[in-house]
Amino acid sequence: MAKKKENIDLQSQNIEFEIQHVKYKALRFVQEHMSIEIVCLDKSVQGLTNIAFAQLPKEIKKLIKPN
Repeated sequence: MAKKKENIDLQSQNIEFEIQHVKYKALRFVQEHMSIEIVCLDKSVQGLTNIAFAQLPKEIKKLIKPN
């Protein structure tokens, strides 16, 4: 039986990045789906969403290290 992969909490690391001139903060890395839960920091767009790990900027991928 396959092991269930753990979610990694990223809130304590304060990882912030920008995609298409919108600022985001990483909250949690979901290894099972290889996605990141993010929250938008801009006032014009609000809410919690998920994006694929592959869509993150290269320097942010190096900080998270999913392996």
